[in-house]
Amino acid sequence: MKTEWVNSEVQVLSESLKALSERAGDIVRIAELCVASLKSGGKVMFCGNGGSAADSQHLAAELVGRYKMERTALASVALTVDTSILTAIGNDYGYDDVFRRQVEGIGRAGDVLIGLSTSGNSRNVVLAFEQAASMGITTVAFTGSGGGRMKELADVCLDVPASVTNHIQELHITSGHLVCELVEKALFE
Repeated sequence: MKTEWVNSEVQVLSESLKALSERAGDIVRIAELCVASLKSGGKVMFCGNGGSAADSQHLAAELVGRYKMERTALASVALTVDTSILTAIGNDYGYDDVFRRQVEGIGRAGDVLIGLSTSGNSRNVVLAFEQAASMGITTVAFTGSGGGRMKELADVCLDVPASVTNHIQELHITSGHLVCELVEKALFE
């Protein structure tokens, strides 16, 4: 019985991964936006909550460190990692502002903000997108099927073909890795 369940879960994920190929154009477009920003001296910022916060940190690390190529570091930051900033903003302004205030402080026109949210409705990410738009920062949403409020606000929305949280997150990290590889190839091959 447990083996059957595992096989069933793998099958669902496999089908979702196949369906992700229909979003290849969006993944390429996201990479192009990141490349343009990095080439012009901008940076790529990531934000999200919970597992999406972990994915934000993971993807920023792929750009600053390396993904597959030995190369110079790329300008990227996860807005999810500085506990002093997060707790100060959360305490003084409220949790809804933890990403918005950081975008306001360190974001510049020409940067890219990638927000990850399985629902597409995370209030703190939505507010960060609104702040970014007011500053000339390109916004990219990684969401689940449908896209939520973030789809309405984003310059590009990658609403992956899944509706269960863990499958959405699995498709987000896969998509993020594809973006990182495309960025490396564009800048360093």
